[in-house]
Amino acid sequence: MKVKLYDLTQTTGIHTPPWPSYEPLQVKYFKRLSFHGANGQLITTSNHLGTHLDGQLHFVPNGRDIASLTLDELFGPAVIVDISDEVGEYEIYKPEHFTRKVEIKEGDMLVIHTGFHHYAWDQPEADEIKYFYKHPGPHKEFADWVLDMKIKMILVDCGSADHPMNTILRRFKPEIAAEAEKKLGRPLDEIFPPSMYQMMHLYLFPKGVLHVENVGGEIDKLLNKRVMLGVFPWKFEGGESAFCRVVAFEFKE
Repeated sequence: MKVKLYDLTQTTGIHTPPWPSYEPLQVKYFKRLSFHGANGQLITTSNHLGTHLDGQLHFVPNGRDIASLTLDELFGPAVIVDISDEVGEYEIYKPEHFTRKVEIKEGDMLVIHTGFHHYAWDQPEADEIKYFYKHPGPHKEFADWVLDMKIKMILVDCGSADHPMNTILRRFKPEIAAEAEKKLGRPLDEIFPPSMYQMMHLYLFPKGVLHVENVGGEIDKLLNKRVMLGVFPWKFEGGESAFCRVVAFEFKE
Protein backbone atom coordinates (compact mmCIF):
# COMPACT_ATOMS: atom_id res chain seq x y z
CA MET A 1 0.00 0.00 0.00
CA LYS A 2 1.25 3.46 -0.89
CA VAL A 3 0.54 6.68 0.94
CA LYS A 4 0.55 10.18 -0.51
CA LEU A 5 0.85 13.17 1.79
CA TYR A 6 -0.86 16.51 1.22
CA ASP A 7 -0.01 19.65 3.17
CA LEU A 8 -3.16 21.59 4.04
CA THR A 9 -1.27 24.29 5.92
CA GLN A 10 -1.23 27.97 5.04
CA THR A 11 2.24 29.51 4.75
CA THR A 12 2.94 31.71 7.75
CA GLY A 13 5.30 34.67 7.97
CA ILE A 14 5.48 38.36 8.80
CA HIS A 15 3.00 39.17 6.02
CA THR A 16 0.36 36.77 7.37
CA PRO A 17 -2.54 38.83 8.77
CA PRO A 18 -3.74 37.88 12.25
CA TRP A 19 -7.39 37.70 13.20
CA PRO A 20 -8.48 41.37 13.11
CA SER A 21 -7.47 43.20 16.32
CA TYR A 22 -4.97 40.47 17.34
CA GLU A 23 -1.23 41.06 17.47
CA PRO A 24 0.61 40.20 14.24
CA LEU A 25 3.68 38.01 13.97
CA GLN A 26 6.97 39.89 14.45
CA VAL A 27 10.45 38.42 13.89
CA LYS A 28 13.89 39.80 14.64
CA TYR A 29 17.42 38.40 14.71
CA PHE A 30 19.26 38.42 18.04
CA LYS A 31 22.24 36.53 16.59
CA ARG A 32 23.87 36.67 13.16
CA LEU A 33 26.14 34.10 11.61
CA SER A 34 28.73 36.73 10.65
CA PHE A 35 29.32 37.80 14.27
CA HIS A 36 27.97 35.13 16.63
CA GLY A 37 28.64 32.06 14.53
CA ALA A 38 24.95 31.19 14.33
CA ASN A 39 21.69 32.76 13.29
CA GLY A 40 19.03 33.10 15.98
CA GLN A 41 15.59 34.69 15.90
CA LEU A 42 13.03 35.95 18.39
CA ILE A 43 9.32 35.76 17.58
CA THR A 44 6.48 37.77 19.08
CA THR A 45 2.99 36.83 18.00
CA SER A 46 -0.55 35.95 18.95
CA ASN A 47 -1.59 32.34 18.35
CA HIS A 48 -4.36 33.31 15.96
CA LEU A 49 -2.86 33.75 12.53
CA GLY A 50 -2.06 31.29 9.80
CA THR A 51 -3.16 27.69 10.23
CA HIS A 52 -3.81 27.23 13.94
CA LEU A 53 -5.69 24.98 16.32
CA ASP A 54 -8.05 26.80 18.69
CA GLY A 55 -7.69 25.07 22.04
CA GLN A 56 -10.42 24.63 24.61
CA LEU A 57 -8.61 27.05 26.94
CA HIS A 58 -9.14 29.78 24.34
CA PHE A 59 -12.74 30.17 25.59
CA VAL A 60 -13.18 27.82 28.56
CA PRO A 61 -11.63 29.11 31.82
CA ASN A 62 -10.93 25.62 33.17
CA GLY A 63 -10.41 24.13 29.71
CA ARG A 64 -7.63 21.85 28.51
CA ASP A 65 -4.44 23.29 27.11
CA ILE A 66 -2.83 22.27 23.83
CA ALA A 67 -0.28 20.00 25.54
CA SER A 68 -3.06 17.87 27.02
CA LEU A 69 -4.44 16.84 23.62
CA THR A 70 -3.51 13.26 22.76
CA LEU A 71 -2.31 12.09 19.37
CA ASP A 72 -5.50 10.05 19.06
CA GLU A 73 -7.49 13.27 19.32
CA LEU A 74 -5.33 14.94 16.68
CA PHE A 75 -5.37 12.15 14.10
CA GLY A 76 -8.07 10.11 12.44
CA PRO A 77 -10.42 9.56 9.50
CA ALA A 78 -11.57 12.75 7.83
CA VAL A 79 -13.72 13.95 4.99
CA ILE A 80 -13.00 17.09 2.97
CA VAL A 81 -16.29 18.53 1.72
CA ASP A 82 -16.49 21.17 -0.99
CA ILE A 83 -19.44 23.51 -0.48
CA SER A 84 -17.98 26.38 -2.53
CA ASP A 85 -20.44 25.81 -5.38
CA GLU A 86 -23.44 26.22 -3.07
CA VAL A 87 -22.57 28.97 -0.59
CA GLY A 88 -20.91 32.31 -1.26
CA GLU A 89 -20.37 35.61 0.49
CA TYR A 90 -22.15 35.84 3.86
CA GLU A 91 -24.30 32.80 3.17
CA ILE A 92 -25.20 30.24 5.82
CA TYR A 93 -24.32 26.59 5.40
CA LYS A 94 -26.40 23.74 6.78
CA PRO A 95 -25.87 20.00 7.34
CA GLU A 96 -27.43 19.12 3.98
CA HIS A 97 -24.73 21.07 2.15
CA PHE A 98 -22.36 18.38 3.42
CA THR A 99 -24.41 15.20 3.56
CA ARG A 100 -25.49 15.39 -0.07
CA LYS A 101 -21.89 15.67 -1.25
CA VAL A 102 -20.14 12.77 0.44
CA GLU A 103 -20.72 10.15 3.12
CA ILE A 104 -19.89 11.52 6.56
CA LYS A 105 -19.44 9.03 9.37
CA GLU A 106 -19.76 9.42 13.11
CA GLY A 107 -16.47 10.48 14.63
CA ASP A 108 -15.02 11.93 11.42
CA MET A 109 -12.86 15.01 11.33
CA LEU A 110 -14.65 17.45 9.01
CA VAL A 111 -12.73 19.75 6.67
CA ILE A 112 -14.94 22.50 5.25
CA HIS A 113 -13.90 23.84 1.86
CA THR A 114 -15.66 27.17 1.28
CA GLY A 115 -13.14 28.22 -1.37
CA PHE A 116 -12.24 31.35 0.59
CA HIS A 117 -8.66 30.15 1.06
CA HIS A 118 -8.19 31.56 -2.45
CA TYR A 119 -8.41 35.02 -0.85
CA ALA A 120 -5.73 34.34 1.73
CA TRP A 121 -2.76 36.71 1.90
CA ASP A 122 -0.38 34.49 -0.11
CA GLN A 123 -2.74 33.80 -3.04
CA PRO A 124 -3.06 35.58 -6.42
CA GLU A 125 -6.60 36.71 -5.51
CA ALA A 126 -5.56 37.88 -2.03
CA ASP A 127 -8.22 40.05 -0.39
CA GLU A 128 -7.84 40.43 3.37
CA ILE A 129 -11.25 42.04 3.90
CA LYS A 130 -13.09 39.42 1.88
CA TYR A 131 -11.14 36.61 3.52
CA PHE A 132 -11.98 37.57 7.10
CA TYR A 133 -15.30 39.39 6.82
CA LYS A 134 -17.28 37.81 3.96
CA HIS A 135 -16.89 34.04 4.04
CA PRO A 136 -19.94 31.84 4.64
CA GLY A 137 -20.60 30.30 8.03
CA PRO A 138 -22.95 28.12 10.06
CA HIS A 139 -26.10 28.48 12.12
CA LYS A 140 -26.95 26.60 15.31
CA GLU A 141 -28.58 23.83 13.28
CA PHE A 142 -25.12 22.99 11.96
CA ALA A 143 -23.51 23.03 15.42
CA ASP A 144 -26.17 20.67 16.76
CA TRP A 145 -25.60 18.33 13.81
CA VAL A 146 -21.86 18.34 14.56
CA LEU A 147 -22.65 17.12 18.08
CA ASP A 148 -25.15 14.52 16.87
CA MET A 149 -22.54 13.16 14.44
CA LYS A 150 -19.84 13.16 17.13
CA ILE A 151 -17.59 15.07 14.74
CA LYS A 152 -14.09 14.85 16.15
CA MET A 153 -12.77 18.17 14.91
CA ILE A 154 -13.70 20.85 12.39
CA LEU A 155 -11.25 22.50 10.01
CA VAL A 156 -12.10 25.52 7.84
CA ASP A 157 -10.33 27.18 4.90
CA CYS A 158 -11.25 30.70 6.04
CA GLY A 159 -10.70 33.06 8.95
CA SER A 160 -13.19 31.59 11.42
CA ALA A 161 -15.30 28.51 12.01
CA ASP A 162 -18.07 30.90 12.98
CA HIS A 163 -19.97 33.07 10.53
CA PRO A 164 -18.02 36.37 10.45
CA MET A 165 -21.19 38.31 11.25
CA ASN A 166 -21.63 36.19 14.36
CA THR A 167 -18.31 37.45 15.76
CA ILE A 168 -16.82 40.71 16.97
CA LEU A 169 -16.09 41.57 13.31
CA ARG A 170 -19.67 42.76 12.91
CA ARG A 171 -18.81 45.76 15.10
CA PHE A 172 -15.55 46.62 13.38
CA LYS A 173 -17.03 47.46 9.97
CA PRO A 174 -20.68 48.59 10.08
CA GLU A 175 -20.73 49.03 6.30
CA ILE A 176 -19.93 45.35 5.84
CA ALA A 177 -22.57 44.37 8.41
CA ALA A 178 -25.10 46.38 6.40
CA GLU A 179 -24.00 44.64 3.21
CA ALA A 180 -24.42 41.25 4.91
CA GLU A 181 -27.92 42.13 6.12
CA LYS A 182 -28.91 43.11 2.59
CA LYS A 183 -27.54 39.85 1.20
CA LEU A 184 -29.23 37.70 3.86
CA GLY A 185 -32.49 39.66 3.78
CA ARG A 186 -32.90 39.88 7.57
CA PRO A 187 -31.40 41.86 10.46
CA LEU A 188 -28.22 40.26 11.76
CA ASP A 189 -29.53 40.44 15.34
CA GLU A 190 -32.45 38.31 14.23
CA ILE A 191 -30.30 35.76 12.40
CA PHE A 192 -27.64 35.60 15.11
CA PRO A 193 -29.23 36.47 18.47
CA PRO A 194 -27.00 36.91 21.55
CA SER A 195 -27.87 33.39 22.72
CA MET A 196 -25.94 31.89 19.79
CA TYR A 197 -23.07 34.37 19.63
CA GLN A 198 -19.86 32.76 18.32
CA MET A 199 -21.44 29.35 18.91
CA MET A 200 -18.73 27.31 17.17
CA HIS A 201 -16.46 28.48 19.95
CA LEU A 202 -18.70 29.15 22.95
CA TYR A 203 -21.18 26.29 22.38
CA LEU A 204 -18.90 23.56 21.03
CA PHE A 205 -15.62 24.08 22.91
CA PRO A 206 -17.07 23.21 26.35
CA LYS A 207 -18.29 19.97 24.75
CA GLY A 208 -14.79 19.16 23.48
CA VAL A 209 -15.27 19.90 19.78
CA LEU A 210 -12.34 22.05 18.67
CA HIS A 211 -11.43 23.49 15.30
CA VAL A 212 -8.56 24.54 13.05
CA GLU A 213 -8.82 27.83 11.17
CA ASN A 214 -7.02 29.08 8.04
CA VAL A 215 -6.54 25.70 6.36
CA GLY A 216 -5.19 25.95 2.81
CA GLY A 217 -2.22 24.51 0.99
CA GLU A 218 -3.14 21.57 -1.23
CA ILE A 219 -6.75 21.32 -0.11
CA ASP A 220 -8.10 21.73 -3.67
CA LYS A 221 -6.56 18.35 -4.61
CA LEU A 222 -8.73 16.47 -2.13
CA LEU A 223 -12.24 17.85 -2.53
CA ASN A 224 -15.03 15.46 -1.54
CA LYS A 225 -12.56 12.74 -0.58
CA ARG A 226 -11.95 10.66 2.51
CA VAL A 227 -8.46 10.70 3.99
CA MET A 228 -6.62 10.16 7.22
CA LEU A 229 -5.81 13.52 8.75
CA GLY A 230 -3.24 14.71 11.24
CA VAL A 231 -3.28 18.04 13.07
CA PHE A 232 0.14 18.64 14.62
CA PRO A 233 0.52 21.59 17.03
CA TRP A 234 3.56 21.95 19.25
CA LYS A 235 3.12 20.41 22.70
CA PHE A 236 2.28 23.76 24.27
CA GLU A 237 1.82 23.57 28.05
CA GLY A 238 -0.64 26.25 29.11
CA GLY A 239 -1.36 27.07 25.49
CA GLU A 240 -4.84 28.35 24.70
CA SER A 241 -4.21 27.78 20.98
CA ALA A 242 -1.24 26.95 18.76
CA PHE A 243 0.11 27.09 15.23
CA CYS A 244 -0.19 23.66 13.64
CA ARG A 245 0.71 21.65 10.56
CA VAL A 246 -2.25 19.90 8.92
CA VAL A 247 -1.38 16.84 6.84
CA ALA A 248 -3.74 14.58 4.86
CA PHE A 249 -2.72 10.97 4.24
CA GLU A 250 -4.24 9.36 1.15
CA PHE A 251 -3.76 5.59 1.03
CA LYS A 252 -3.69 3.77 -2.31
CA GLU A 253 -3.23 0.12 -3.23
